[in-house]
Amino acid sequence: MRLAVLGCGAVGRSVAELAGDYGHEVVALADSRGAAVDEDGLAVADVLAEKDETGVVGDGDPADALAADYDALVEATPTTLGDAEPGFSHVRTALERDRHAVLANKGPVAERFRELAALEADSGGSVRFEATVGGAIPIVSTVEDCGPAHVTAARGVLNGTANFILSRMAAEGLDYEHVLAEAQDLGVAEADPTFDVDGTDAALKCVILANVLSFGAVDDPADADDFALADAEVEGIRNVPGSALELAAEDGRTVRLVGEATREGVRVGPRLVPENGTLAVTGTQNIVQIETSHAGRLNVSGRGAGGPETASAVLADVGRLE
Repeated sequence: MRLAVLGCGAVGRSVAELAGDYGHEVVALADSRGAAVDEDGLAVADVLAEKDETGVVGDGDPADALAADYDALVEATPTTLGDAEPGFSHVRTALERDRHAVLANKGPVAERFRELAALEADSGGSVRFEATVGGAIPIVSTVEDCGPAHVTAARGVLNGTANFILSRMAAEGLDYEHVLAEAQDLGVAEADPTFDVDGTDAALKCVILANVLSFGAVDDPADADDFALADAEVEGIRNVPGSALELAAEDGRTVRLVGEATREGVRVGPRLVPENGTLAVTGTQNIVQIETSHAGRLNVSGRGAGGPETASAVLADVGRLE
């Protein structure tokens, strides 16, 4: 497929670098300041070298990438909340041109799912968004394969930063602030870790899963409930004391930031789990438990973030569109 990639951060860059390995061609690549477009196919390495040298992808306007002749738009710009712009408008433009859209950006599917579904219904293109939930882990596609109507819930550990902090606190008996500083030094946590430690990132992923469960269980989308971040019950990990982890360990348990998505809603917060149980993954690992009506509980785990890891989910979605 011919791809236009919007966003040149870790994920967008990795998609552009790896597209050829998956048999696809990048014809446009844009960041917020510029774009490179070549409908015969970009020399991706050269474009990225220019980005490294000048700080800009190319001398074109970012809108040129949206207007290019592509089969699928990859939306990998940063996630924004509320109106989910500019990502939502980028996807709308692609669908109105009867092109496919593949998202790594959580905003449009977490905040404006119903509108996105309506646009897709009127388009010759499709929307895919595996990369918005769990990085490399095939969570959305597993739910789809089971049949959303036959999935009752999805729950799990969906933020690597929060999980690193909690597992280090438990293993070493350290307090939150100490481990947060360590995580920032290692690059596991951002300088501003709010999105991760307050539970927002995990909540967005669970909201997306709740929308998949809701819309996938009805014949008429008008009958489905749609969810946004504002509908989620969210508690982060800032107030988890080291003493709580010590007490939990005495009882053979530990604490993890667990999110749960059902057709009734979304909850995210610190939960006690068995110390040697399935949800007690360590470090930056993610895991999701998918509860099904007929197949029991399915556990899917792996790397929930990272440029190449998330790009692999984007490119798997592109492959599903062929």
